[in-house]
Amino acid sequence: MAISIDNLRKGKKYRLTNYGETFEFQVMDMPEENMYRVKDLLTLENYFLNELIKYGKGKDYDLEEL
Repeated sequence: MAISIDNLRKGKKYRLTNYGETFEFQVMDMPEENMYRVKDLLTLENYFLNELIKYGKGKDYDLEEL
């Protein structure tokens, strides 16, 4: 079931699919509104969620809680 980015919660884990790529991450912090610092569950790299969707949402876009 797809969820909205506005409903992400700190500490929860999610899977994002967009343009054929899948990312599993945990929300680490929300330093300001609509900015989410996340940790990739596979590589343990930290980045901002907006970096993954800065080119828009593809036809396969899906965001779900793990």
